[in-house]
Amino acid sequence: MRPTSFCFLVILVFIHAASAQELKWFKGNTHTHSLWSDGNDFPEMITDWYKENGYDFLAISDHNVLQAKEVWMGVDAIEKRRKALGKTTLEKYRARFGDEWVTTREKDGLTEVRLKKLEEYRPKFEEQDKFLLVQAEEISASIGSVPIHMNAVNLCEEIKPVKDLGSIPEVMRANLRLVNEQSQRLGVPMFTHINHPNFRWALSAEDLASVLEENFWEIYNGHPGINWEGDETRVGHEKMWDIANTLRIAKFKAPPLYGVGTDDSHRYHGEDNGPGRGWVMVRAAKLDADEIVKAMKAGDFYASSGVTLEDVSFEGGTLHIRIRGEPGVTYSTQIRGTLRGYDAATREAPMVKGDLHPQRLLYSDDVGKTLATTSGTEVTWKPSGEELYFRAVITSSKPSDQPSFAGQTETAWTQPIGWR
Repeated sequence: MRPTSFCFLVILVFIHAASAQELKWFKGNTHTHSLWSDGNDFPEMITDWYKENGYDFLAISDHNVLQAKEVWMGVDAIEKRRKALGKTTLEKYRARFGDEWVTTREKDGLTEVRLKKLEEYRPKFEEQDKFLLVQAEEISASIGSVPIHMNAVNLCEEIKPVKDLGSIPEVMRANLRLVNEQSQRLGVPMFTHINHPNFRWALSAEDLASVLEENFWEIYNGHPGINWEGDETRVGHEKMWDIANTLRIAKFKAPPLYGVGTDDSHRYHGEDNGPGRGWVMVRAAKLDADEIVKAMKAGDFYASSGVTLEDVSFEGGTLHIRIRGEPGVTYSTQIRGTLRGYDAATREAPMVKGDLHPQRLLYSDDVGKTLATTSGTEVTWKPSGEELYFRAVITSSKPSDQPSFAGQTETAWTQPIGWR
């Protein structure tokens, strides 16, 4: 495995096959924030939470920065970020890691704490085959007031975002090129995912569809402010995914987007927007950053906000899903997709004052229609062959213990299938 304290040139021959090595499921989160940007806790405290709560890997993705340089932060500024009562952030930090771990100084009459670099705290947590930290950055670009955010995972060097080009897709492409150039130059597998497209109603399904250089996006983001459900005139994430994938396959003759689940957590003291809301389950040969990235690029993962799948496969022209059931919980699986010859007509949505996209399109119910619905923990479904693609949404009757929208229950999402 590549040393994890730094990135260097590697040459890998990768065979993604069960016959070469037994594949395992690994649980991970690729989007979370710390005091290095707009989170409200130290990265060690955050990492400790994820490891203790059964995650196999974590990528802390602060805005436009890697945890790789000297940074000091005032104690007063740290404490202003938390709203919870009880022990202060610094008191909790000292209690968990000891006074000898915490580095402070007095400057201009203020007490400051040095934020530990990833390479410093990584040895405290990483264990071979048990827990892995992956370096990441949320590249936070924009065009005017439109936020354009994407996470770069397994990054080696900090990316300075490109902003304010001629269009949203141009900004996205420019930043994707920076990540791809770094990956090619260093010989390190990396991937990006588009974040929370409905945050401030920033991106449209057409934006996601047209940037063919990108293959990932957030089907589920646990932040309660990202408008996951959409509204009367703007589509939610489910429909957005289906529109983008239908356009990609039918119009652009390109692969669909794969969907990730993330926390996008910022608050760690009992407030809203905490950790543990969304994640990915990746089937890979081993717990290694390069292997995780390659498995995700192969589409061998699913997104979840609570439902666990023991197996997902598409063999012999039949989809098989095995759900890990919980006592007293029921499961409904919806197969969604778009058929060839679908109604491609669109209509203009009513204008919404202040919308960053003043003109939006609405699509017919043929796009991402429900093809089948089954119940139980064993799912077997055979497509007709007329599908441009199909995907499964597995919804449980168990309410989310950290809902990001009203009435939310635990769910899992498979990747688009049948499009190859």
